Amino acid sequence: MLERRSLRAPITLGVVMIVMVVILAAVWILANVLAATGNLGSRAVFGTILATGTLLIAGVLAGVIAYLTLTVKAFNLNRRQSNFIDAVTHELKSPIASLKLYLQTMARRSVDEQQQQDFHRFMLEDVERLDSLINHLLDAARIERGVEPTDDEVVCLDELLAECGLAACIRYRLPPETVTIESPEIHVRSPLIQLEILFRNLIDNAVKYGGKPPKVAIIVTQEADKKVKVSITDNGAGIPIKKRRKVFGRFVRLGNELERSTPGTGLGLYLVRTVAKAIGGSVRICDRVEGTGTEFEVTLTGVVPPASPND
Repeated sequence: MLERRSLRAPITLGVVMIVMVVILAAVWILANVLAATGNLGSRAVFGTILATGTLLIAGVLAGVIAYLTLTVKAFNLNRRQSNFIDAVTHELKSPIASLKLYLQTMARRSVDEQQQQDFHRFMLEDVERLDSLINHLLDAARIERGVEPTDDEVVCLDELLAECGLAACIRYRLPPETVTIESPEIHVRSPLIQLEILFRNLIDNAVKYGGKPPKVAIIVTQEADKKVKVSITDNGAGIPIKKRRKVFGRFVRLGNELERSTPGTGLGLYLVRTVAKAIGGSVRICDRVEGTGTEFEVTLTGVVPPASPND
């Protein structure tokens, strides 16, 4: 689906440019024929041919510039896809190699009970890492096919945020107080799966790219018109202003793929933006002093008013 959509623009542009070049050649031939027969002396005819030729040349020039822009975008996408393959390969090989090592150790020599428990814990962490990566890729594949329509349901937002925050702390072996949540009891009407993808990726990113140790603060405020804003702030290095729009693209990760130590595929924020739009919300990066962390602000609609005591 993505390939057809991405090829439509350059193919259409190429066809339009070919048509304009053919018309421009016909106008040039007509002008020469009229000049040879002496019929080009009319001011109206000359002006019409000149205006038509000028417009066609301008159109061809604009088409060349647009085609060059599409080529540069395709090159950048290809580079990001290469980085994505490098990241996924590393994310797959590392836990598999670790699992293989632990299993070979346990098969070739006897280990005491404490070592067995440690090995089992390490292997479980590697399996969870693989499971997280596979879920990430499946989420991305689902989004690429188009967000599948799912029934809306009433979701307790504060409970969902608490579950996502605790899951991130367990995944990175951090204390539960790493993620703090300030939220009233708020219910929103939205697909639960999409909300899970949205906040799981945002909180995971905040913990992963936070400081040492990471600290993540989540503040939920209810707005007018059945809207709610969720602010997720970390204590990391932050995102440069010039790159804030780019980080929501597919396969985008800042820096060199082979030099970074933080695992990832470059799909998390792309999923966040796509899902937010699909459920009628929005996400943006708020302005902060450089070096004081990153703040993502998510706006959701469909807040369910609390039930009255008489209901």
